[in-house]
Amino acid sequence: MTYFTRASAFAPGGIGNVGPGLDVLGAAVAGAGDTVVAEWCDTPGITIRATGHPDLPTDARRHTSGVAARAVVRAATSLGVTAPAGGIALSVTKGLPLSGGQGGSAASAVAGAAATNALLGSPLDTPALLAACLEAEEMVAGRHLDNIAPSLLGGIVLVRSIDPIDVVSLPVPPALRVVMAHPNQRLRTADARAVLPRDIPRAVVIHQLAQVSAMVAALYTGNLPLLGRALDDRIAEPARARLLPGFLEAKAAALAAGALGGSISGAGPTAFALCDGASVAARVADAMRAAYAGAGLTAHVRVAEIDTAGTRVEHHTS
Repeated sequence: MTYFTRASAFAPGGIGNVGPGLDVLGAAVAGAGDTVVAEWCDTPGITIRATGHPDLPTDARRHTSGVAARAVVRAATSLGVTAPAGGIALSVTKGLPLSGGQGGSAASAVAGAAATNALLGSPLDTPALLAACLEAEEMVAGRHLDNIAPSLLGGIVLVRSIDPIDVVSLPVPPALRVVMAHPNQRLRTADARAVLPRDIPRAVVIHQLAQVSAMVAALYTGNLPLLGRALDDRIAEPARARLLPGFLEAKAAALAAGALGGSISGAGPTAFALCDGASVAARVADAMRAAYAGAGLTAHVRVAEIDTAGTRVEHHTS
């Protein structure tokens, strides 16, 4: 087998738990993402040369890119792949905020897995890569694929099952735009998951099922008003809103400015709004920025499209 000397992968961030789709609906958002470069090295196993942020661990067993890379090597070895060097070194560049609700840990895992797989000659298929990334995401954020799958595949993805892994890519209406508003704060996924209710009334469960179904129908038919009406989460959003100063004001401002709907991106603190077209999205962005400012928070706000390409891999021979 011919091996490359270096491989790099860019994985976009995005929105997990899209509205009522807790752990089952995710979307990749164009623009920001994480990049991992994988190279051969003499040190056995996986080495993290650059963590991407001072607050992230140098231990490959605790960094999501390292955990995913280790899982890829283990799976590749089981397929009979032999490496030409003792180990693999990873260098991570973070383009996504830490604990920001934009899929940063998942993007690092996906980029690490994809770069390592490419360095090994790409022996793993998509389900195997998703499984490797799931191992990493489970370590820091819980066992779910709603950030991982769209980061790898692009677009909007429905996670039908984890055991076995079964994900479905959904259509993306061309006019759909996303406003991402990241206030100057952090919220750990573990803390956000801790406030989720343990017992949920049957009526709420039925409501959530109906909304997720309506979102899928809206995406297939291109019915953006229906998509907005269905963006109605009655499980995670009410529980987490009290942890997120300014969120309710920003959501109300987005709706008043013409957004189809809005909610919390992933575990937060980033809020998102879906819009029909770029001009509406620009107004919504201004409104959300002003709402956070009124709550005493500076927010980084951007308008983006859905990233339909997913993870991009490049090979290098020198």
